[in-house]
Amino acid sequence: MEYPEGARADGLPAVLSAPDRLAALEATGLAGSAPEPVFDDLARLAASVTGCGIAAITFVGECRTYWKSVPHLPYGGPEAWQNPVGDDFCYVPVGMNGPFIVEDAERDPRTTGHPAIGPWRVGAWAGYPIVSADGQPIGTMCVIDARPRVWKPAELETLATLARAVSNEVNLRVTLQTARSALQTSQAALARARDLARSLQDSLLPPVLRPAPGLDAAARYVPATDGGESVTGDFYDLFQARGPWWTAVMGDVCGKGTEAAKVTALARYTLRADAGDHLSPAEVLQRLNASMLAQGAPLFLTAVQATFRLTPGGLTGRLCLAGHPPALIRRADGRVQQVGVAGSLLGYTEQVQLTDVRFRLAPGDLLLLYTDGAIEARPAPGSAEPRQAMFDEDALVKALASTRNLEAAATTSHIADALAYWHGGWASDDTALLALRLPGRELPPPQTPRLPPPLGYTEGRYPLTPDRRE
Repeated sequence: MEYPEGARADGLPAVLSAPDRLAALEATGLAGSAPEPVFDDLARLAASVTGCGIAAITFVGECRTYWKSVPHLPYGGPEAWQNPVGDDFCYVPVGMNGPFIVEDAERDPRTTGHPAIGPWRVGAWAGYPIVSADGQPIGTMCVIDARPRVWKPAELETLATLARAVSNEVNLRVTLQTARSALQTSQAALARARDLARSLQDSLLPPVLRPAPGLDAAARYVPATDGGESVTGDFYDLFQARGPWWTAVMGDVCGKGTEAAKVTALARYTLRADAGDHLSPAEVLQRLNASMLAQGAPLFLTAVQATFRLTPGGLTGRLCLAGHPPALIRRADGRVQQVGVAGSLLGYTEQVQLTDVRFRLAPGDLLLLYTDGAIEARPAPGSAEPRQAMFDEDALVKALASTRNLEAAATTSHIADALAYWHGGWASDDTALLALRLPGRELPPPQTPRLPPPLGYTEGRYPLTPDRRE
């Protein structure tokens, strides 16, 4: 018998040993697997439409034929449901990659004397290849009649259709498995990317603040809900500039990802390098602007910097805004004041307007630096809550005012909780908070302040309820 790709030394088709065909068969995972109803139903249908006593679906390996479905036989386990590849006719359609039709197995010169005739009582045999999606023959669907017969064209056409149905079922499974594997690979890659992004993000933020002696300091960073896989541009720092002078800085790079990380690293390095030489925040930020332009930074940023020192009567310093929201001071009596003069953002143009503003903290006062995520919080998309307004500057002022007498860490935690309550756990932007508090008299016992009421709400029992008077 001649085969398109020739024969092996044992006379069987050379394609049985072809690596691509064997890889296609292995991808199905069906060789040696147990019967399944979907294949048994197709085999029974083939036997019914042809009037044959035996119908079979097999997968053909290099050396073994694996029976997937032989409905007239009880399943005997994977070892029993296989045989040497040359002991049946199923390898022939695989070798030909086409139909093999025998009307009288004893007299047909292609099959006479074949060892399968007796054990399987083969009078007539018809089989079509099961083909992978890329055209590799991996198995056979066949019917066996105990007596010689002339096959009708309609019978063979139906058998060919059923063989294609088996191929489609197999290929659909392979496609689904490939999709699952691709999804798992993508999910694993996404998890690694998120871990890498988180590690990179953490490396751009100080792991622990080292506050000036006698100063209570705390920071809080809350990433955007959908930004876990991206490095963001929010950053903060607190360090000793020189002698008794310390510097607190917060910035927000307008972008995410690798480029944002580069700009953030440049900003932190430049600010630390220049803050010791220039006690004017405006001068330091001017130098950062020049460095960004000189190095062709692709993104711009906003920043606020405060340089200060502790004095016997409190804390004094200067603060500069570069396109950043104003800082807030919470006085010991609960009053909140804005600090800073609006200035130019950095990395956009050589000519910038930056102004130093003096400030002072008395015992019990707190300075809050923040990024715009703290004043642009919106309710989650599709939220059933009736409020529509943002958690804006006024809401932040109210939230800060309600933290009177709280330490720095408790203050940042309360503001983060207020934001989370407002947006329902869905943060549209990253938020960074940095609080510096000058301790005063001994703090009262710890207390948990109530969140400030959103616009359109009245205070009742917590959680808040809508104001129905509007």
